[in-house]
Amino acid sequence: MKADQIFGRVSIVLPARNEAPALQIILPRLKLTLPDAEIIVVDDGSSDNTAEVAKAAGVNVISHPYSKGNGASIKTGARHASGEIIVFMDADSQHRPEYIPDLLGKLNSGYDMAVGARCSLQSQAGLHRAAANGFYNRFASWMTGHQILDLTSGFRAVRAQLFKSFLYILPNGFSYPTTITMAFFRSGYSVTYVPIVVDKRIGKSHVRLWRDGVRFLLIIFKIGTLFSPLKLFFPISFSFFSIGLCYYAYTYMTSGRFTNMSALLFITAILVFLIGLVSEQITSLMYREQDK
Repeated sequence: MKADQIFGRVSIVLPARNEAPALQIILPRLKLTLPDAEIIVVDDGSSDNTAEVAKAAGVNVISHPYSKGNGASIKTGARHASGEIIVFMDADSQHRPEYIPDLLGKLNSGYDMAVGARCSLQSQAGLHRAAANGFYNRFASWMTGHQILDLTSGFRAVRAQLFKSFLYILPNGFSYPTTITMAFFRSGYSVTYVPIVVDKRIGKSHVRLWRDGVRFLLIIFKIGTLFSPLKLFFPISFSFFSIGLCYYAYTYMTSGRFTNMSALLFITAILVFLIGLVSEQITSLMYREQDK
């Protein structure tokens, strides 16, 4: 029985930038695993022969005139995908096509998105990346109230109609997996995880530790503002208020007065709380419009 008769029409999207050597390996494996699937390679302004290798393999190729980012490539691929289900995976040969039927099986059993989760240390690109991903997973799990095994995994299968409805909020950079995961949880869609083993990538990573480190830290705040801003801002507001109260108690007992520093801390606490409250309302309106 053909795969599309079991899972429905499947499109596989691979964002690629200078990934010609890896594509020569991964594309034949993909066609062998899912011969009936639509395969789309999005060439993100590559300077090598990425597009030529993909075309020679007989898959659909969409080329950006210049590099727009991993997330932009994902959005381009999703817009051109004709399948009811879209599988996203890296083009650097890290993700094994043999896991795709497991992801599709989860969708077939009722989930809206299935994510390949790197649950072992050897599947992480170094100890620093493992530590960062572990922190993101725990923080996101706290924000959502659901266990998130791999927030940043780019290997996932998702129902196309639902994914496309969130294209407008996806960033053009590497943080699209974070954004789409939080958006699905915020909208009440079901997400599950499939443990996977990740191979060593072919070629050089496009992620730079120092350049992207600050940007990845900003993901933490993006997680909060995407899901529930008040849950992020309230603890910060409470911290300022508590410090202000303690400092006021100290100055009152030692000098019998209310200081400008205490006033500043109280005002900051109120402002942070109000920002969180307004952000919560804006987020609710955004998702309400998306549901229409």
